Amino acid sequence: MIRKSSWILLACAGLLVAAVPVAAHHAIAAQYDMDKAGEWTGKLVKMEFINPHSMLHLEVTGPDGKATEWVFQTTNAGTLRTRGLARTGPGSLEPGAKYTVKGFAARNGNPMGFLRVLVFPDGKELTFWFGDPNGN
Repeated sequence: MIRKSSWILLACAGLLVAAVPVAAHHAIAAQYDMDKAGEWTGKLVKMEFINPHSMLHLEVTGPDGKATEWVFQTTNAGTLRTRGLARTGPGSLEPGAKYTVKGFAARNGNPMGFLRVLVFPDGKELTFWFGDPNGN
C-alpha cells in the first residue's frame, strides 16, 4: 500500500512541476514590454511556420543606418494558415519586400518582439493577436 501511495504522490508532484513551465510559457508580458507598443519597418528575411510559435525575421535599418535582424514571435503555423498565410504560393510572404510589424519589444533589449499586427507592402493589415497581456 505504501508503494502504491508513493507512486501516486510522485505522479502528482510530476504534474505540478510540469504545470509551472506551461503557465510561464504563455506569460508573454514577462518577456515582452506590453506597455510600450512599437512599430518596425524593414525587409522580410524569412517567415518560419513552426509550432508552437512561428517567427518572422525582419531586417530593420536604424537611425544610424545600421541594419539589424529582428525576430518577432507570433501564433502557431495552423493559425497563420487559417488567417490566410501560406508557406509558398498564394498567401505567402515575399522575402525582400517591405513589411511593418506592430507589436511589443523584448524586455531584455535584444532585437526580438511579439508580433501583434503585420502590415503588408500594399497597406493591408493582418491582426494576429487581440489579447490583453494581463489575460483579461
